[in-house]
Amino acid sequence: MNVQMLRERYTNCSVEKIFTVIFLFGLFLRTILPNLKLLHHDEAIHAWFSYELLTKGVYQYDPMYHGPFLYYLMAGFFRIFGDSDLIARFVPAIFGTLIILLIYGIYKTGWLSRNHSIWAALFFACSPDMVYFSRFLRHDIFQLFFSILLLVAILGYIEYKKSGWAYLAGVAAACGLCLKEDMPVVILVFGSFFISLIIFKKISLPITWKRDLIGSIIIAAVIGFIFYTSFFQHPQMFFEAPLKAIEHWTSMHDQCRLCGPPYWYLLMFLLYEIPLLILVWYAIWQCGWKDNGINYIRNTHTAEELSNDAKISLFILLMVIWTASTLVFYGWVGEKVPWLLIHQLFPVILLASYRIEKKKIIAGIITVAFLIGMTVHVCFTPTDINEPIVQVQNSEDMREVMKIIDSAKNVVVASDSYWPLPWYYRGGEWEKILFYGKKVDPIVWMGKNPDVIITHDIDSYESLPDFEKRTYHLSYWYSWFDNKERILQWYFLRDGKMGTVNLDVFTRIDQAGMLKE
Repeated sequence: MNVQMLRERYTNCSVEKIFTVIFLFGLFLRTILPNLKLLHHDEAIHAWFSYELLTKGVYQYDPMYHGPFLYYLMAGFFRIFGDSDLIARFVPAIFGTLIILLIYGIYKTGWLSRNHSIWAALFFACSPDMVYFSRFLRHDIFQLFFSILLLVAILGYIEYKKSGWAYLAGVAAACGLCLKEDMPVVILVFGSFFISLIIFKKISLPITWKRDLIGSIIIAAVIGFIFYTSFFQHPQMFFEAPLKAIEHWTSMHDQCRLCGPPYWYLLMFLLYEIPLLILVWYAIWQCGWKDNGINYIRNTHTAEELSNDAKISLFILLMVIWTASTLVFYGWVGEKVPWLLIHQLFPVILLASYRIEKKKIIAGIITVAFLIGMTVHVCFTPTDINEPIVQVQNSEDMREVMKIIDSAKNVVVASDSYWPLPWYYRGGEWEKILFYGKKVDPIVWMGKNPDVIITHDIDSYESLPDFEKRTYHLSYWYSWFDNKERILQWYFLRDGKMGTVNLDVFTRIDQAGMLKE
């Protein structure tokens, strides 16, 4: 089959069929082997809070752990399908995959071309960051879903002038605000851009826009009130939550707890998404100057004159503004964590996929191959990996520690480092574990007759009579200080020393012998 035949098949194939294939491919990458890695420290906390909400009906907003939507959503899934690692990973995977369909939704509004939307969906489907954090129980992939749903709703309202789109925008904005405290950045970017288009008469709104705006605000307020008051249990929290969020995250920014330079996320792009960065710069030049995108925008004097080419040029302009705004905002924010990259990456994907045609198709194929290769590495390597994307990931060593705990009747945890154990030993399993939170005098727990004692290795016992001591990794991360002298070698080999938090596990000698057998 020659290139011409492939091109003809692609041209004649419906967008819906192509998107179905891309959707299934993205779903496969996000759902296969969901338990290959233990839950991350934060994942275990989020799963645990959801489990506590399900079993005890207890929840109150705390900005340290972000908004309530995730916990109620997961509690609902746990109730229907059971509480397990599988469900904890499956739900974010579904939301991450559904974003592919939202890209199709943008195409249907006319603000993306056929070819542009297909390549955007393909890049999104196999992006290592998008796949990794779709297999990850944090708020961010859900927030990104509702951010894109908000964009689809706004474009739908502009194109179809139907009130339902405005109300959908209210739902999307509210759910995003009920997930994370940085959602206002997205709303501000979208709001500023589209209000500017209205002021300069590039787009028009229906005569019912005031009613629709009020309706969408009411819908958003009702949803926010329900979730932030924990279904009316804490009504004051609806008014206190914004102040609590600002106060908390301002203090976190000042503390610089997880600091990094303003260009930290650009380094992450270079590690995992470098072909997209190259395509982005070319796409901005191609759209703005080569394809006269700036002139299309400039020559559109009324909404009635807005051609398809002008719409696409305006959409590219929005993606440039979105990318620049998020790079500046997250570069400024004190805490640098890898999952925040996806909010900056999505508009980059939409930019990079502009006019992948003719000779540029080769660049697109190389990009897809690179992204898939990196995705396989970061998502499907069964051992601990030396990558910044993991932040502080629980080590696979903990599987051995949990086997030891499973075989014991009584366990003492004399350490403040213990996650993900509360999640994995939830319910009745936790009853055999005595938690002290720090190293204590052995006389405190000696009468409990424990089979296993677990401590932090830097605050541990030199030895304990009748116990055998072994050290295991609890968690690990990429260590800049241990690799900075060989950074080029590390970039290509992804090896070297990792930073770790370690546990000393003391096992009764007779118990240790039984385990060896």
